[in-house]
Amino acid sequence: MLDYLMAGIAFWITLFGVQEPLLEFRQGYLGRYWFLAISASLLLSFLLSAPITITLIKFAVDPFTFPGNVILCAIAAVIFGVILSLAQWLILRQSEMTPRVFAPINTVIGILVYFLLVWLNEGTLEWSGSPFGNWKTTIIFLAGGAITGAATGKALDFYCERVEQRLIQLERDRVERETGDRERIERARQEIERQEIEKLEREIIERKRISREIALEEERKWYEEHGDDDFDYEDDDDE
Repeated sequence: MLDYLMAGIAFWITLFGVQEPLLEFRQGYLGRYWFLAISASLLLSFLLSAPITITLIKFAVDPFTFPGNVILCAIAAVIFGVILSLAQWLILRQSEMTPRVFAPINTVIGILVYFLLVWLNEGTLEWSGSPFGNWKTTIIFLAGGAITGAATGKALDFYCERVEQRLIQLERDRVERETGDRERIERARQEIERQEIEKLEREIIERKRISREIALEEERKWYEEHGDDDFDYEDDDDE
């Protein structure tokens, strides 16, 4: 059991240790809490799965043979997956670029890779014995955790970069729309002002014309009343 426990610790701690600098690079200060929060979640998962495993063993579920080993592994995987995904999600949700799918995918990939390594190294792992007896197997699990952590961390980095580019593009589109709206509003305002000026100029010209006609009419009537033969009517000029 110590070999399996040390293999799990070596794999998961290495995985989270590699992910932390990548997350800190992309998510800032949030990456600093990654290793501690996930390690605490991993310990909690062990503590939760242990009493369930012991209880099932008491009910004649054999952890060394099929299907008992599959049942216990499945229960452990579910507990690990739920607790680890919850812890990862609680950290990542504080970011502006929350990668909503990264936490469960990261956990599922970690569980699959871990069980694959257990299956490939099952011949060298022992249920009892020195935790450091098979140092080659420990190195394999360390390397597996490092590779998985780098791959999942880089996937998160790529995802966040795409999200960031998407946000930048959306911001550019918003600025362009606002600029276009302001330009249209300014053109409409200038057009309204031009129309108002033209209307005012036409009204001024019309008032001057009417005033001139009124003045001419009053002058014509005055000459008619006073009988001035020298008055030159506009009608006579037209004839």
